[in-house]
Amino acid sequence: MSSAPRYLAPKGQRASVPDPMPVAQALRQHEGLARLGERLEASRRRLRVIAPALPGNLLASVQSGPLDEEGWSLLVANAAVAAKLRHLLPRLEALLAQAGLPGRIRIKLLQK
Repeated sequence: MSSAPRYLAPKGQRASVPDPMPVAQALRQHEGLARLGERLEASRRRLRVIAPALPGNLLASVQSGPLDEEGWSLLVANAAVAAKLRHLLPRLEALLAQAGLPGRIRIKLLQK
């Protein structure tokens, strides 16, 4: 008679596996992840504030980037978009200040 290896649970018993936790709940319960989630939302909010000031289809080539103590980064698809945004920086920073979100905007090219 062969018995099951010791690392397997005896027949009839199932290993206890915890229920999966939704990502949003995990973010709220972990202090570091909660701060990260708050920064991500703050970055997205800034993009929503400036979006109406972006001409044409420019918004399709722009993503919200990191937000830190020094400012906020806009991630752009190419150098032409970066050049256009640099011309718009004073207006975009003024829009953020009016919305109570002052700070410097940095423009960075997305790495491919």
